[in-house]
Amino acid sequence: MQRIATALSIAAAFAAGCGVTHFLPPARAADTISAQIIHTGELEGDAISPPNAGGMRNKTFVSVDGATISIQDGSPPKHLHNDANEIQYILEGTGTIWLGDKEVRVKPGDLVVIPKGTPHGGTKPDGRTIKAIAIKTPPQAPDDVKLLN
Repeated sequence: MQRIATALSIAAAFAAGCGVTHFLPPARAADTISAQIIHTGELEGDAISPPNAGGMRNKTFVSVDGATISIQDGSPPKHLHNDANEIQYILEGTGTIWLGDKEVRVKPGDLVVIPKGTPHGGTKPDGRTIKAIAIKTPPQAPDDVKLLN
């Protein structure tokens, strides 16, 4: 009898938890953002961030409900994000990147649209590394990076 009562209590608690999600607003990364000018041309080296183990530098400027905007500089390995779309605007550097199943050339002014699940990266710069603004929607979870060969 006690097992039945416990099972029913757990089921009721689960149902209540599922039901309450329809009445509460979703969690937000930030309620407000501030108006600002970001001089991306002045951001170099450690002004962006110290390099990670792969040599990439990354600095997030805006994190709001639904998207993040950051600057990236470096040559990331080929990878994909299962749950985040990414849009990159190339600021500096030329070279090739993997996009889907082919290598493509990029240059300053190019806009690269990367739907979730699309292999990308594997950057091969011609000289300076490629510096880009990256917009990710929804914001990328820390574990949403799958490295590829």
